[in-house]
Amino acid sequence: MAKAQRRSFLSSGVAAAFPGSIGEPYQDGSGTPYLSLIGQPILIYGADAPALSRALERALTRGVTPAIYTEDMFKTTHDAANREAVRAVQRADLNLVGLAMRAERKVIDKIVDGLKFHS
Repeated sequence: MAKAQRRSFLSSGVAAAFPGSIGEPYQDGSGTPYLSLIGQPILIYGADAPALSRALERALTRGVTPAIYTEDMFKTTHDAANREAVRAVQRADLNLVGLAMRAERKVIDKIVDGLKFHS
């Protein structure tokens, strides 16, 4: 799975948890309707597994519930199998490859402190 696909899965977790983050539907000048998008900026950082684990712990400590994507989820083919892959592993042993979260900017800044923007 490409990194862009992983990010789309993660952003769907934010959209599902925060329906107010979704903007209005789009329409072009010809009247063709298009789907709504998340109406706020999405900041993408790059991090290795230890940094992702640190960010996860920081988020949880601050009461922020993130969306996660683990290496084991690459081996599954559907949503229920994804949940089982996560449930089979203790938090400290999750092989994280991605996180997504939504909170006030000052809270997010503390969670991602030390991470660099994805290039």
